[in-house]
Amino acid sequence: MQEITKHFVVCHVNAPGQQIGAAQMPQGYQYPSMDQLAGMLTSVVRHFGFKSIVGLGVGAGSYILAKFALLFPDLVEGLVLLNINPTGKGWMDWAATKLSGLTSALPDKVLTHLFSQDELLSNTELVQSYRQQINNTINQFNLHLFLNMYNSRRDLEMNRSGTVFNAKTLRCPVMLVVGDNSPAEEGVVSFSPGKFTEAFKYFLQGMGYMPSASMTRLARSRTASLASGGSGDGARSQVCTDSESSEGVGQLGQTMEVSC
Repeated sequence: MQEITKHFVVCHVNAPGQQIGAAQMPQGYQYPSMDQLAGMLTSVVRHFGFKSIVGLGVGAGSYILAKFALLFPDLVEGLVLLNINPTGKGWMDWAATKLSGLTSALPDKVLTHLFSQDELLSNTELVQSYRQQINNTINQFNLHLFLNMYNSRRDLEMNRSGTVFNAKTLRCPVMLVVGDNSPAEEGVVSFSPGKFTEAFKYFLQGMGYMPSASMTRLARSRTASLASGGSGDGARSQVCTDSESSEGVGQLGQTMEVSC
């Protein structure tokens, strides 16, 4: 990963009041909607003078970045979206909570969006570390406001290109990543070898291999990387990929979809 990040400016963005040690929001505070949070990202882009970004988001962060790309397509070069739920609160949120059997404590509600049922039941060291961090470093009142607003989100109302006339869709390359036991896996559909090859080539080029190979659009572009959400290390389940072939790389965004 260092071989990739050294070529980018990495900016981690927290939603209001979600940073470590944040002061508690006042009583009656109206937390921004997901649409408003997406709109706030423009101020971050302007502040740092970025011309365009490659966004990396997890869960709610993925949803916000996707909304941002729909609202401001000229500012987004590409997206990596982990466990995104593009719909309003529905069965995927219900499954994320019910499958774990943990429905009361706020940190456990957050953990159901980050780990599979098996991982939660095994209570691995990584799960314990995340639970401790959520309990001890994030203001619980603020987190409750954020979670309630996320659960009040609307559908992104996107359509895959070619399925609907003048479809509203993401115009940038997108990589979708989900856990193999994630409720969000239903949102990942079938596989495109061409898209996977391009992403894999870019990955190798980022490590310094294949220097003579033609560069992808993402590799050619001098962009900043805007990271929304967090990530954790640790051994996870096997990787499998699915995707759908498409034409017109320069006209419409490409999507690589991965279940891991």
